[in-house]
Amino acid sequence: MKPVAWDDPVGVRLRSDQEAELAARYPDNPEPGDHPTADNISVFLLVSDAFTGEPVGCGALRDLDGDAVEIKRMYVVPKQRGRGAGRAVLAALEQAARGRGKKVARLETGTEQPEAITLYERSGYDRIEAFGPYAGNPQSVCYERIL
Repeated sequence: MKPVAWDDPVGVRLRSDQEAELAARYPDNPEPGDHPTADNISVFLLVSDAFTGEPVGCGALRDLDGDAVEIKRMYVVPKQRGRGAGRAVLAALEQAARGRGKKVARLETGTEQPEAITLYERSGYDRIEAFGPYAGNPQSVCYERIL
């Protein structure tokens, strides 16, 4: 796991791949809410394949009010899904949040992302009412975990 700048070229490529996938799954509304930027992301991590060193995933933290963070840009390349990279990114983001004194992690995923829903539920996240910019969006599924 490696922290990098938001504009790191590998991170930019992975986020672009994620955006293309979301646009295909949600052609009318690929991303509800405010887009993450270098100005509002406090941590951005890349994960690489342990054997090849090839970057296979990423994730970010955005500070929310009080002691909460929002997990953003969780993405694993399709050929690597189901091999633990997503769990590794999520665990590293939670550790980074704890290191910043945060006590709650929240996130939003979508109804057309069953693999993400499974990951979050198996990782101890509880479904909550849609928060912030996701409220009222029927495709948003929100989760929270006490860290």
